[in-house]
Amino acid sequence: MENNKCLNCNSDIENNFCSVCGQKTATHRFSLKHFVVHDFIHGVFHLDKGILFTIKELFTRPGHSIREYIQGKRVNYFNYFTLFLILLAINHFVQKYSSVSNIDLYGKEIVSGYMTLAEDYYKLLKFISVPFWAYVLFLFFRKSKQNYLEMMVMGMYMMCGMLIIYLAFELLLVFCNNLNVLKIAKRIIDLFVAGYFFCFIYQYFSVFHYKKSSLIFRSFFCTILILLLQWFVLNTINNIGKMYFH
Repeated sequence: MENNKCLNCNSDIENNFCSVCGQKTATHRFSLKHFVVHDFIHGVFHLDKGILFTIKELFTRPGHSIREYIQGKRVNYFNYFTLFLILLAINHFVQKYSSVSNIDLYGKEIVSGYMTLAEDYYKLLKFISVPFWAYVLFLFFRKSKQNYLEMMVMGMYMMCGMLIIYLAFELLLVFCNNLNVLKIAKRIIDLFVAGYFFCFIYQYFSVFHYKKSSLIFRSFFCTILILLLQWFVLNTINNIGKMYFH
């Protein structure tokens, strides 16, 4: 080995990674070849692999996969907060090309205040429901001994799944301006989200020795509470926007 000192922290190194800071032993001078072959290609395909794998898991075995992630199986998964921000950016970008505004679709009284606040606080408004979801999950599944922050991570992945589902609706808004069709599609999407949340919660807690009937009841009740909380938070934000930010 040419260099037995870590170039980042100057600690002694013996293997492929520094045991102190985690940097790779092998470092290279930046060059065109290294940039194209290693940084660009590896970076792009690693990013795609992580995102695609995580999205696949979120829709094939959502609760099982995220429970495994929280319990330590994390190498192949994309970080929940980074995924959340990427999905927000995609949704926000697609919304700009919508053929129908949210006010036309839902009515001025229902969304005008929310839309006003969303101009400056879009990321915060999408995130703000997650702590409430986590608290509901924490209360109903205390026997599982999952802590509140673990429920926050679960809630973040649930939010990511919901954003992906609603992205399908945002794309429909780009190509369709028939309000009757869009309202029917929105109801179908809402039902799909409810079913997704139920499956997510049921799968996640299926290994914690709850009786099947109890698990179904708790998962169903949590789903209803989470959806009601989502509505309450959005309605409160809308009222605040109308009262103080117009």
